[in-house]
Amino acid sequence: MDGLRASLRHAFAGLLHALGQRNMKLHVVAATMVGAVGCGIPLGLAEKVTLLFCVLLVFFAEILNTALEALVDLHTEDIRDLARITKDTAAAGVLVLAVGAVVMFATILVYNRATLVSHGAAIARQAALGLPLTAVVARLLFAPTRAGAAHLLLLVGLVLLAASAVHAQSQVFWALDLGLLGLAHRFARRPV
Repeated sequence: MDGLRASLRHAFAGLLHALGQRNMKLHVVAATMVGAVGCGIPLGLAEKVTLLFCVLLVFFAEILNTALEALVDLHTEDIRDLARITKDTAAAGVLVLAVGAVVMFATILVYNRATLVSHGAAIARQAALGLPLTAVVARLLFAPTRAGAAHLLLLVGLVLLAASAVHAQSQVFWALDLGLLGLAHRFARRPV
């Protein structure tokens, strides 16, 4: 059991390290918006799974890109063409997945246009809560925050999530946003 705990600790440390990268922070903020939208729109199972898979796939690719960049840096300190190509192509893989995720998200919204129109008020209510939540997550990730301010931002985020839970169309997307808020809070409290 101690080996499993140690493995999970190391994996979480790797996740926090990857979260230190600007692009990973942007992916987390975008995923928080996806979660907020997913909470407001009654989507079918296929659409929910597709969106969640896209989010997780982009996260995985960015984490892998971060690891690959560290490996290249470990191997060579001088500027080499092959090192640059390795880093650039790994970053391109993340870009392709991120653009693909945006296209899938847009496709799902267009396909569900009638649902969007018929649930306009519910979507607006969820957006009114989701946008500030996204701002809280972004603040925790991008701005140095003292422990007290990080805790206050977490509390604000939890209040927004509690308010959105009442009318959420999907508890899965609500849970996604809860997890991302918790991750952002943990990142803000990491030792620098």
